[in-house]
Amino acid sequence: MFFKQIKYRGDNFSYVIADEDSREAVVVDPSFNADAISLLLKEKGFDLKYIVDTHGHPDHTAGNEELKSAFHSKIVAHKLSNVDKDVSVADGDIIRVGKVCLKVIHTPGHTPDSICLLTDGKLLTGDTLFVGECGRTDLPDGSVKDMYVSLLQKIAKLPNDTEVYPGHDYGSSFSSTIGREKRTNYTLQNRTLQQFIQFMQTP
Repeated sequence: MFFKQIKYRGDNFSYVIADEDSREAVVVDPSFNADAISLLLKEKGFDLKYIVDTHGHPDHTAGNEELKSAFHSKIVAHKLSNVDKDVSVADGDIIRVGKVCLKVIHTPGHTPDSICLLTDGKLLTGDTLFVGECGRTDLPDGSVKDMYVSLLQKIAKLPNDTEVYPGHDYGSSFSSTIGREKRTNYTLQNRTLQQFIQFMQTP
């Protein structure tokens, strides 16, 4: 499996994942990195099958139409998303490129349509989980209760050696692991729902 984290403009991460046998590829969160992504796809001779948005915020969906037009790809987003999409997905769905499978994990909280993608021991977390932090819940449609379930009852239950690849370069490193985040990320500490709500609402 080919896996590449890209940060070309700004602090948004994009990801290119491909099956090196079939040459089929998927891009996660094109953001402002479309130029660098296009160059990489052409250099590698990859066929961009899908463009997947972890949620509908413009800093993640920027580049969607540019890549779709250039590579005749399909845009994929959660069924609740307002993104102009070709394919709707829900929790547990599998996105396939060649023999590579990406499992959709619905993780609302930052937005209702937020998803994470799990592939080959790597978790792409969008704006749900960052290195050392989690996504904001105080924006329109954000939900502290949903974030609690997503973080503590879904993401934290994954194996400790699962690699974490966030949607922004906000932390001390470009990636992490579930185990490391459970030890060091104050948003993943063991709390009841009420404790988590109070914690998230404390300035």
